[in-house]
Amino acid sequence: MRPVRLRSLPAAALAVAALLATAAPAAEAAPAKVAAAPDIPLANVKAHLTQLQSIATANGGNRAHGRTGYKASVDYVKGKLDAAGYTTTLQQFTSGGATGYNLIADWPGGDPNQVLMAGSHLDSVTSGAGINDNGSGSAAVLETALAVSRAQLAPDKHLRFAWWGAEELGLVGSKYYVNNLATTERAKLAGYLNFDMIGSPNPGYFVYDDDPAIEQTFKDYYAGLSIPTEIETEGDGRSDHAPFKSAGVPVGGLFTGASNTKSSAQAQKWGGTAGQSFDRCYHSSCDTTANINDTALDRNSDAIAHAVWTLSAGTTTPPAGTVFSNAADVAVPDNGAAVTSTVAVTGRTGNAPSALKVGVDIKHTYRGDLVVDLLAPDGSAYRLKNSSSSDSADNVIATYTVNASSEAANGSWKLRVQDVAAQDTGYIDSWQLTF
Repeated sequence: MRPVRLRSLPAAALAVAALLATAAPAAEAAPAKVAAAPDIPLANVKAHLTQLQSIATANGGNRAHGRTGYKASVDYVKGKLDAAGYTTTLQQFTSGGATGYNLIADWPGGDPNQVLMAGSHLDSVTSGAGINDNGSGSAAVLETALAVSRAQLAPDKHLRFAWWGAEELGLVGSKYYVNNLATTERAKLAGYLNFDMIGSPNPGYFVYDDDPAIEQTFKDYYAGLSIPTEIETEGDGRSDHAPFKSAGVPVGGLFTGASNTKSSAQAQKWGGTAGQSFDRCYHSSCDTTANINDTALDRNSDAIAHAVWTLSAGTTTPPAGTVFSNAADVAVPDNGAAVTSTVAVTGRTGNAPSALKVGVDIKHTYRGDLVVDLLAPDGSAYRLKNSSSSDSADNVIATYTVNASSEAANGSWKLRVQDVAAQDTGYIDSWQLTF
């Protein structure tokens, strides 16, 4: 998991209250009857970790971007996938003057217009082998992909797995992948599942809350084990799900904690040691195969398989309705006054719907700087997005749902965007209302 990037925001900006809470578009819940996922053998996952440790040991003690240990890690994972019948692709990029690689693996079959992805970052920091961060996620995703092959799974959705490079340098690999996807290809992504640090030695059981259907899939799995979960906050925006979320893709995932301290209440329900970090070896040389909690790794590996089997079943119905849009660019001044873009809605009768869809495409180099509102024709404001000093991803590309049933449908609707912090710039690319 990448380090936190700190930003300062004006006090006034932090004090702005949300007028309406909204969520990113939800991935469709799976049908009631879905083939049960197989148990993922812990021994197999740990065998992959042993190989990653050996690779690090033979290559200067790490598997970092631009180092020989990273490329050897990619080659190891690719070899397993090729032998299992996957179509693999190495996507090359450059960061810091060094060549990096994303490894993408597609399982044949499934609806090519509904793609479910699962991924993890494969690079370590330079100071260690990165076995929990993030050999754990990489090994579990690999073994889940191999389980798909062993079962000869024929899911309704197309399955794609990914191992990202240069995450530790700022999500470089996953950003490169998302930014280089054609708009039509992005639209085919039904969901992205991210697994970054899932075997922490003093573990918690944290679930991403970005998409309701994906979140509930993981919560249901753990409820079946009578294990309580908490919402993941420590790594929010700091791992490879962030670029996908920025592009409007439903995302979710699991996490067992990094440098944050386990509370007494958490130790009481999960075991482990209160007052100690979830992972005392986070980004350190001691992040070796000895830095793994087998129980957490086993449970999370099985949870990954459960989610892949469950969420790859069924199809998604595209939204219907009349679309009103504005594709004229509007510059958003850095740390300046709010700007607006107008969509004129005509030919409607009565009020707007209770589930008005607001599609937003804002290009910006630090999306956490932005406050975004929808303004109804009478001037009523509906908050779509608050600013956040910890959200360092690029762009706001998302669809929000607003209960606008108290507003007249016809009239001039406006998207209002304000940049409330310095150093980063952008513009409204386009936006639309779907009635």
